[in-house]
Amino acid sequence: MSVIRLIAGEFLGMFVDDGNLALLALVLVAAVAAAVKLLSVPPLLGGALLLVGCLAILLQSVRRAARATKR
Repeated sequence: MSVIRLIAGEFLGMFVDDGNLALLALVLVAAVAAAVKLLSVPPLLGGALLLVGCLAILLQSVRRAARATKR
């Protein structure tokens, strides 16, 4: 049973290395989708928000990882 748990953990780790990064990306996508559908935000603006938001999340994740390797 522990082998199955180990394999599942490794498999999940391939897709979710940084939990905070994945969680923030999911929240961003949900927020932008809700804004486009419910608030009638133009889809092109929604795409721009996704691009800028994903880049900001990635930059924050890289900065946090860089600080962790310095210590």
